[in-house]
Amino acid sequence: MGLTTETRELISVPSVSRLELGALVLFVALSAYAVSAGLWKLLGISWVAFAAMAGAALVGARTRGENPAVLVWGYGLASGAMITSAAVFLLPTAIGHHAQFGGFGVAVGVLVGFASHSIGHRLAHVDMPLDRTVAELSAHALAAGVVIGVVYGNMPDLGLVLGLSIVSHKGPAGYAAAARLVRNEKDATAILLPAVGVGLTAITAASLQLPAAPAVRGVVFGFATGIFLHVAMDFLPRCELGSEIHDALAVDGDAHTLLDRLRLHAVASTTLGGLAVFCAWVVLA
Repeated sequence: MGLTTETRELISVPSVSRLELGALVLFVALSAYAVSAGLWKLLGISWVAFAAMAGAALVGARTRGENPAVLVWGYGLASGAMITSAAVFLLPTAIGHHAQFGGFGVAVGVLVGFASHSIGHRLAHVDMPLDRTVAELSAHALAAGVVIGVVYGNMPDLGLVLGLSIVSHKGPAGYAAAARLVRNEKDATAILLPAVGVGLTAITAASLQLPAAPAVRGVVFGFATGIFLHVAMDFLPRCELGSEIHDALAVDGDAHTLLDRLRLHAVASTTLGGLAVFCAWVVLA
């Protein structure tokens, strides 16, 4: 008995481009190096980032449309955890090395994060081989990996809570991006590229040792704090007209009532994200 077209679509294996396949192979090779070098924390963070984004992308690709409640809770939990982690684990380190230079580093990190995010939107007007969303996510993942690698490479005693909190947003980002790609009739397997991005640069950047000068370390760790705070603030679920959450609402007419309800979910999810980090810190401490 022949298979129907619908059945073939369900069992078909998604195609993976040479770029995505090459990135996966390089990620596995770097993971082997991380094992030999004893970079267990970075290895774990890298694979959690990959699993979170790739797994969520698989769900997003099979979902008809983006679920606004899922986006709110995913973004809320991740952003709450990231803000708390950056404030608790990175900020004191930056200020501890040098109060003023650490503060300047935080300011530079926030401003650079804003600038890169704003300029990144210009990619929408540039022809490129990659989808714009995939290109932005890949650039973001590679940059975040560099910062994570430098931080953990120079602070090997730093716990996993910070790193896992930082990459927690990979899940909702992968879900939303894959759903958007499928909606635009594009291949969601392209998410594999940003999914391995953190690992590619984090493991590589771990060998970069910072000078012992307190001012330099204050600026670097302050910069990392500012970058992660900017990313976390950017992922705060904004339930406003014209926002990503509003676009995901499958309603006609006035959506104010639904958005008001989702605002309560946004507050609850960000609060729980922060509390989760606090509880993990209490248990591990």
